Amino acid sequence: MPNNKYSAGIIVLLAGIVILLGKLGVFSFLGSNFWPLLVLIPGILLHVLYFGRLFPAVVLIPGGMLIVYSILFMLCIMFGWDTLKYVWPLFITGVAVGLYEYHLFGASRERVFFNASAILAVTSAVLLILALVWSWGIYAIAIILIAAGAWMMMGKRSRW
Repeated sequence: MPNNKYSAGIIVLLAGIVILLGKLGVFSFLGSNFWPLLVLIPGILLHVLYFGRLFPAVVLIPGGMLIVYSILFMLCIMFGWDTLKYVWPLFITGVAVGLYEYHLFGASRERVFFNASAILAVTSAVLLILALVWSWGIYAIAIILIAAGAWMMMGKRSRW
């Protein structure tokens, strides 16, 4: 009988703590800032299940994708969701990482997975560079023009 009272007391105590933390906004903060962990954990779990010899190597494809996507979502939470308009090519990188892992650890070692992974990675990098240049490139052009104009004005003047 005393163990039942003790167990019930722990349950009531934990319920009170959970309700209090909920009213203080702890769970909404955690939910709004750490939800990418809900994407990261299955990705890691798929890797653990493969390396534990429980699942075939094909699970590394979605596992790699989920890990890259969770990192992408964490970046967006840290720097704002407007960041996504610049880093959207990283979604393609997720597929490239998954295919590369499958090529690296899969039994068949077919070259097609490596080639597809490389093509997707290069495509993603090119698109990322284009997105950054398209958005930030105008600032670079403005700075170059200002520097060139200042250099032309401050340079040695020739007499006409």
